[in-house]
Amino acid sequence: MSHYPKRSIMLKAFSRLQARVNSLRTEEEGATAVEYGLIVALIAAVIVGVVALLGQDILGAFTTVEQQIP
Repeated sequence: MSHYPKRSIMLKAFSRLQARVNSLRTEEEGATAVEYGLIVALIAAVIVGVVALLGQDILGAFTTVEQQIP
């Protein structure tokens, strides 16, 4: 019979944890904002990468076009 109080404590702790996880699932506004923030950060990183890789080539193309204009 001495095992029942330990089970009760564990059951209460598990119930609290489960309630907290369920409450996090229903809070979609915060998760959506975080997801949009991650998407924006990824897009910014891709833009920085493309500019770093192609920046000089694009600058050369614009310079060539500029020199061809009378």
